[in-house]
Amino acid sequence: MGLTAAEQRGRVLVAGDAAGPLLRLTEPISFWGGVDPATGRITDPRHPQHDAEIAGRVLAIPATIGSSSSSAIILELMRVGRAPAALLLGQVDAILTLGVIVGREMGYATLPVVELAADTMADLPEGEVLRVMGDGRIMANGPGGGAT
Repeated sequence: MGLTAAEQRGRVLVAGDAAGPLLRLTEPISFWGGVDPATGRITDPRHPQHDAEIAGRVLAIPATIGSSSSSAIILELMRVGRAPAALLLGQVDAILTLGVIVGREMGYATLPVVELAADTMADLPEGEVLRVMGDGRIMANGPGGGAT
């Protein structure tokens, strides 16, 4: 049996506190062409989570498919209020993280970015509301709610 969410901790890339239901992607994604910056939906028809909404979710991504434009997409998602609540990255993506940092500097509501090992990410309880803490701790609040 894996670790409980309350026992998990990742490496903080962008500090912050957030909560939202977990959406764990099963395949890597490119934000450029894979996520609609106006709606926060996955638009890549080949992606297993096609049409899933990332807005307000704790988005766990095992890996990204690189594009230097990913930072522009996350920045636009932040600008229009359709960004994920937090990003959990199985592999550090400097371009995506840079977009979050730029958004914070521009005064947009920011989101925490935490690097979390893929095997640890797999232990997170799908569908439960997770709280991501500024120190990298990730705690479950139970199905559908309880986060404040």
